[in-house]
Amino acid sequence: MVRSGTLILSVAARLLLPLQLLFSVFLLLRGHDEPGGGFIAGLVASGAFTLYFFAYGRGALSKMLKVSPRDLVAMGLLFGVLSTLPAWWMGEPFFTSQWWTIPVIDFKASTPLIFDIGVYLAVVGSVLTAITALVDTDHADDSRD
Repeated sequence: MVRSGTLILSVAARLLLPLQLLFSVFLLLRGHDEPGGGFIAGLVASGAFTLYFFAYGRGALSKMLKVSPRDLVAMGLLFGVLSTLPAWWMGEPFFTSQWWTIPVIDFKASTPLIFDIGVYLAVVGSVLTAITALVDTDHADDSRD
């Protein structure tokens, strides 16, 4: 693995990535009841992936994600649209929340959660696309000098 950062950055990125991702999932799941939600959770996850990107480079990030950041944006938009369909199928107004209880694990799933997951994916994809584009532009400018 080719490292693009310092030893301290590389070790910190490896240690902080799982903690930041776990915290982002916490923020995502509590967002429809309390402060948090898809946007801030997506920013926290983007920060984790960006730190990893700065420490290990684009190849390592691509290998870890296994999907293009632009595809994450598309999946996020798809989840957002899908969250509107249950209300439509039930004959209720657009964006009316629908709730389902999963008794085995005592979890309440809902259309707001599906929408928040869509926002989460769209934010992660957007931020990572922007960061990688900025780094690519900087490398292109450096090669011209």
